[in-house]
Amino acid sequence: DDKKLQFSLKKLGVNNISGIEEVNMFTNQGTVIHFNNPKVQASLAANTFTITGHAETKQLTEMLPSILNQLGADSLTSLRRLAEALPKQPVDGKAPLATGDDDDDEVPDLVENFDEASKNEAN
Repeated sequence: DDKKLQFSLKKLGVNNISGIEEVNMFTNQGTVIHFNNPKVQASLAANTFTITGHAETKQLTEMLPSILNQLGADSLTSLRRLAEALPKQPVDGKAPLATGDDDDDEVPDLVENFDEASKNEAN
């Protein structure tokens, strides 16, 4: 099968593309198919790209933060949903992270006159 594939690719006129260090393919299930130092070939005229090498399937969270600049709109939406779910989950069996529902979110009232204090310091 590999010989047939290589013969078909040769007929399409694929060329090697060098200098590609990694390839990440994002799935709808929130996983990433990650190739490290793959062999990449392409034929733009035939709209054909091949990626060969050792592939690893990883969770999106395992690849963060190095892949943030590679995420599309769909993946960013999935990541946002994942981030919203994180505070609800216990961390290492401990209590969940703070959700920010405290009343400390409001700006405190100004009780002093700072202009008066600076005038007193100047004298």
